[in-house]
Amino acid sequence: MEPTSLILSVVSVINMGILGILVCIFGNMYRKTKAQLPLGMIVVAGMLFLHNVIGAIGYFSHEMIFSYNIFPYMLGVGIAELAGLIIFLKLTLD
Repeated sequence: MEPTSLILSVVSVINMGILGILVCIFGNMYRKTKAQLPLGMIVVAGMLFLHNVIGAIGYFSHEMIFSYNIFPYMLGVGIAELAGLIIFLKLTLD
């Protein structure tokens, strides 16, 4: 595996881990309160999780057609999402 695909895949897997934690937290909130907001957050986190699954699979399976000129942009998007999810998780746990 090329190092660029590996880096992008690792960032996606970390994002999926954080999103999985958020889905569990919001699932517990919904179970306890039956409020609609946690249910909506489960849907949002689930869609972001799906986005990262598709991205990670794409990085693994299409590395031979991957343009290395776009790597910094793709990495920037992944890291920005990771930073946002870390902040979102911290705010959710507070």
